[in-house]
Amino acid sequence: MITPVPLGTWPTPLEAAPRLAARLGLAELWFKRDDLTGLGAGGNKIRKLRYACAQAIAAGATTVVTSGAPQSNHARLTAAATARLGLSCVLVLAGPPPESPRGNLLLDRLAGAEIVWTGDRPPAEVVAVEAERRSAYVIPFGGTSPASVQGYVDCARELRAQLPTVDGVEVVTALGSGGTMAGLVRELGPQRVIGVDVGAVPDPRATVAGLLVGEVEPEALRIDGTQVGAGYRTFTDAVRAALELTARTEGVFLDPTYTGRAMAALLAGSFPRGERVVFLHSGGLPGLFGHPEV
Repeated sequence: MITPVPLGTWPTPLEAAPRLAARLGLAELWFKRDDLTGLGAGGNKIRKLRYACAQAIAAGATTVVTSGAPQSNHARLTAAATARLGLSCVLVLAGPPPESPRGNLLLDRLAGAEIVWTGDRPPAEVVAVEAERRSAYVIPFGGTSPASVQGYVDCARELRAQLPTVDGVEVVTALGSGGTMAGLVRELGPQRVIGVDVGAVPDPRATVAGLLVGEVEPEALRIDGTQVGAGYRTFTDAVRAALELTARTEGVFLDPTYTGRAMAALLAGSFPRGERVVFLHSGGLPGLFGHPEV
């Protein structure tokens, strides 16, 4: 078992959301506030990076390389985590550089990360080149690996301590690179966790199952695919409505890529769920400022 590095503030709060629960027809709704993890503007990636950075340090790395979209929350939090740990950070971001950096890109630069744009090249190819050139440690897309899944086992155990009747509760989470859902499933079981696909990976079911080999059958995973829309980087009317309703009933801000999609699915009733729900707020607030269309 890897000993995680000391990043973040734990446990994150569990907050009741009665006004939004009433609008959704739920008996009980809570937000697990993993947007309040305490480092680099917060977010779920910190739980994974505690393990990924521990592996990098154990390997003797002084530089890490990772990848993501231009408004990647994972990239921003990797920049913050490596700054805290005294490591150098290279972010390989998809596509060409924007004319004016916004949102997470501003924070990437403030934290001292070097940004390499892929242009038309495949991100994996650029990551491999940069890692070899710098003798750097590669943290996978989204910070997700079999080891970092433990970060969301930790989260599920926090839930058990915060909500003693958690056995009757379902957890709804955005499903991107798969590690958050996989960790929750490992601790709570596949019938208690609902992942809302955001379009980050081609086959989310295979991705999550691949992190839990021998632990769960892929068919047992509860995955909702109704909110992908035209793709990972798109912003939909359903997500806009979810952001507005959550902010106006509970004063909680969601992001347009991950938590916005997860809440949109919950609002639409597009999957069967019980009357008691925990919504995993995985962060991403800086990404709002990278989407002026919001």
